[in-house]
Amino acid sequence: MNRVPADAENAHSSSVESCPSLRDVHSINPTQLMARIESYEGREKKGISDVRRTFCLFVTFDLLFITLLWIIELNVKGGIETTLEKEVLHYDYSSSYFDIFLLAVFRFKVLILAYAMCRLRHWWAIAFTTAVTSAFLLAKVIISQLFSQGAFGYVLPIISFILAWIETWFLDFKVLPQEAEEENRFLIAQDASERAALLHPGVLSDGQFYSPPESVAGSDEDSEEKQDSEKPVV
Repeated sequence: MNRVPADAENAHSSSVESCPSLRDVHSINPTQLMARIESYEGREKKGISDVRRTFCLFVTFDLLFITLLWIIELNVKGGIETTLEKEVLHYDYSSSYFDIFLLAVFRFKVLILAYAMCRLRHWWAIAFTTAVTSAFLLAKVIISQLFSQGAFGYVLPIISFILAWIETWFLDFKVLPQEAEEENRFLIAQDASERAALLHPGVLSDGQFYSPPESVAGSDEDSEEKQDSEKPVV
């Protein structure tokens, strides 16, 4: 006998539980969605995202750090002028570090052109520079006589190799996924704003709100007296 009330209570509780979801659907705030869309459009107007700017700074650091190490190596060998003339004008593949510096310049130019100026959203440019860097450094370490020239024979090739692969990791696992995620969020927010516009066609203006004119006190009594006076007297 108690099954019917129990079923009614369960149905009532399920309907109550479903009410918050309906409220969430109808409580979309168009103002917040438009503010979010404007923030994403502001980021697009910047031309470059924050994570991509960090990547470009790291590429610049790569060039400056390799240049600094190369200048230190020139000083250690007996002066910048004499060593620079020996490594640049009388370049020798087996003993010069000038090519490692040019390799850093090559990475800097390609990556800045591709990901800062052209705003490329693909990994092929970083894959190309990393492949060229790795192949050149491996060949130089195997063929040349850098290890017989002291600590810089180890430091420059290893650091150049590590920096190239850090740039690859940073772009592939940080820059491209984060930018894709931000773009998806922008599309979702834009879609939600369109749906909110359908649910809330527009905000009522002040002119659409009006109040009825206030009735004058005693108007009902006056109308009743007027009706009584108009009745014929028997």
